[in-house]
Parts: sequence; C-alpha cells; structure tokens
Amino acid sequence: MDETMSSTESSTVGKISRAKSIPYSFVGTKKIAEVRTEFDGLEQDHRTGVNVRIAGRAMLVRRQGKLCFFEVVDETARIQVMASQAETVDFDGFASIAVGDWVGVDGEVITSRRGELSVMAQGWVLLAENRRGFGDKWHGISDPDVRYRRRYADLWVNERARRSLAIRFKTVAEIRRQLAERDFVEVETPMLHPVASGAMAKPFVTHHNALDMDLYLRIAPELYLKRLVVGGFERVYEIGRSFRNEGISPRHNPEFTMLELYQAYVDVEEMMRLTEELISSVAQVVVGSTTITYQGETIDLSPPWRRLTMEEAVSESLGSDISFYMPREELAKLVTEHGGKVDSSWGNGKLLLELFENVAESGLIQPTFVYDHPMEISPLARDHRSRPGFVERFEAFVAGRELVNAFSELNDPDEQKRRFADQLEQRTAGDDEAMPMDSDYVRALEYGLPPTGGLGIGIDRLVMLLADEAQIREVVAFPAMRAEQNFE
Repeated sequence: MDETMSSTESSTVGKISRAKSIPYSFVGTKKIAEVRTEFDGLEQDHRTGVNVRIAGRAMLVRRQGKLCFFEVVDETARIQVMASQAETVDFDGFASIAVGDWVGVDGEVITSRRGELSVMAQGWVLLAENRRGFGDKWHGISDPDVRYRRRYADLWVNERARRSLAIRFKTVAEIRRQLAERDFVEVETPMLHPVASGAMAKPFVTHHNALDMDLYLRIAPELYLKRLVVGGFERVYEIGRSFRNEGISPRHNPEFTMLELYQAYVDVEEMMRLTEELISSVAQVVVGSTTITYQGETIDLSPPWRRLTMEEAVSESLGSDISFYMPREELAKLVTEHGGKVDSSWGNGKLLLELFENVAESGLIQPTFVYDHPMEISPLARDHRSRPGFVERFEAFVAGRELVNAFSELNDPDEQKRRFADQLEQRTAGDDEAMPMDSDYVRALEYGLPPTGGLGIGIDRLVMLLADEAQIREVVAFPAMRAEQNFE
C-alpha cells in the first residue's frame, strides 16, 4: 500500500454520509510510541520532512480559526495532530471530527511553536464514528456503575483503569514464561463437570440436553489436573476461569481466574519455595520491584516469607496460647466472644478456622505462610506426617487477604474416599458447600498418584496487589453486574 494517502480517499469524508465513507481497512506505518521515540528531542517549530501514517481515537478536539488540533491516541501513546486550511485535504471535514472518533492520519512529523511533537495532517480518513460521550475530559466517568458497565468507554478516559488491566495481562504472560522455564506444561481441563468438586463452594448448574444430565461450571480445575499427573504429566498448570455461585464483594466475583499447578515428587515445602520465588519475581518484572505499596502499606514480597501455624497466628492475635487440641467448648466460646458463629456440627477444625478468620487474617499484611491446617477443612490434602488431625497445607496471606492455597496432595484412594464420605455427611447436615463424592477421581487415585505438591494462586487478587487496587472489579475487564434497568 502506498505510504501517502490519496486525496480521493481522504476527501470522501464530509462530502457523503460519514458512515458510508468509512473504509474497510487502514494500514498505518507507525505506532504512536514509535513516532515519539524516533523524533524525541526536536527543537521548537521544526519540520522533519518525514511523513507517517497513524491511527487511533481523536481526543481533546479544538479549533482555532484556520487551524485545528486534537490528540490521536492509540494503544501505545498519544500525539498531537494539527490541520490547516493551507495543507490539509478537506479541512472543514477534518474540523468536524468529534471527540472519540477513530481516524487515520497521513502527515509530516513536526514540532509546534511551543515545541510539542505533532503530525501536520495532509490526508486523513474517518475510521469509526463515536456517537456517545466519554464523560468529563479531565475526570472521566464519575458514576462507578457506568464505568464498569461501559468499560469500553471508561478505558479511554481512565488512565488508571488501562494501567490496571495492562498489569493484569503482563502478569499472566510473565507467569506463563516463568513456569515454562521451570518445565511446567500448560494444559486445558473441562469447564463443565459432571461432579462439582475440587473445592468447597456452591456451583452454577446447567443442563445438557443431548446427554439429559446436569453439569456444573467448574469451581476448581484441581481434580482434573491431578488426573493428568496420574496419566504421566509430571508438571502441569492451568490459568483459567472458575465459577462459584456465591456473593459479590470487593474481593469476590462469581467468575474468577486461577493459576493451579501440580508437580510430582515434591511436597508442601517445595510449594512454599515456588510460591515466594514466583510471586516476587513476577512483581520485579511487572512493576519493577519486589517492594510495592498497597493501599498505603509498604509490602516486601522478596523471599523468605514469614511462616506461622494457624494456631500460632491466632495465639499471636489474641495474646494467649490457642490449641486445636483444647476442649471444644473452650474453642467455641472464644469464637463467639470474637464475633464468629458456631454450628453444632463443627469440630475443632472449623472452629479454629472461624477464629483465625475473625481475629488473625486481616492483620497479616506482610507476606505470610499460614500452615498446618485442620483435616476437617482440608478434604483434598495429605495427612500431616507428625500432627494427628492436621494436613500438610498452607495458605499465603498478603495485605490481609488469602492469595495462595497449597497442599501436599492426598494420594491414598481409601483415605480420599473416606474424606468424601465425611463431606457427604456434612452436606446432608446442611452444608451446601461440602463436596460430593467423586467416584471417578477415587478410581483415578487407584491407578496411582505419586507424591505431589499442588498450588493455587488467585490471579485477580495478585493483580489487585500489584496494581494497588482495593476492588476486584478494577482488575477484571468486564465484572459481573446486576441487569441494567433502563438501557439506553
């Protein structure tokens, strides 16, 4: 394609319907960031004699007599575009460009009298027409509900929103790169499950007409990934959506993104090392440092991370020794005294967890591994090698919220079947988050799962941390919203 836009192509705008004049393609020569880099440092009021073709949205449009100015913004940067009656084809049509219109421009790279790098438009073409407003040019869209519903508009006027999503995309890409360096294989597992298992959560239910059976949107990919380890893939991971039919909050969205990985022949200790190394190195690449600021707190992600048992974390918060093995009545009383709820069906494991969540979790600002979880709340983790009633599991907390969950994976099919049976009893007793029996997974374990470490990282929460965002909706491109009542 010629480097110079034809006058016929350019002058169609304004002479016929704007919509009908829009071309089917436009090939530019430069991204705006490339233009800015190549011509950085020019003196004021300078003409380079070099023509470029750029494309993007027109923003901050203004006209001053025989001159017209606006910024063209693409995905990389922004640059001023100037037009004059003397040099620009169909100047009046150019001057009718509105804020938000997509335009292609062919012109000379210059600097203005004030020294601003610019493109003096010679030819131009309308690429798409904006028929709606973009909000206040300085403050963007003020209504949060409108911001999230119309993210496609918000991203153009909200630099922070674009930055947060850019951090998300870069984070996922860097995780993939680093796991590839560690010889992990990225895999895909089903989104539709015949049994809602792999985590303790409420599923979304649908019906498959051809098979005449209910299926569940996955709440976690865990059990299918471990089936792959049984099948001989020793290092596997998946970054993908999971779905839980639960509440929406600043930390929760009904569909969310998880990294889950499994590595044969290692235990929970190796998963701790991998966690702190992976997250700290991703932060270094994505935001340039392992020390970040989150909601006013300075957080150091560099290894080694602090380690506490769940009992130690609770004891530290309360200022007195708390033990899983203490009488149930005493533990239940402590839960009630500190704002928690107590169910008659709960054992000491659930009571300890309730106490931890009420008194200790929010205070874990610096990265902390909380390990030694009760078996009662960990149906897929392997028995602790030295502490009865516990499993080899940890959760990592940063900025007062859970970021990581990891186990030495339970690989005894008889014990797994017993744990599923316990979960069924809890389900019968009214716990609708308890897991159902997954007989096929038990059968898979009967073929042999080697000692395996498993790790799950909440991608949305990790990005919230790196982007310094308090709301999960800020790091999800299109978060779940209530149905719009008065659609316009």
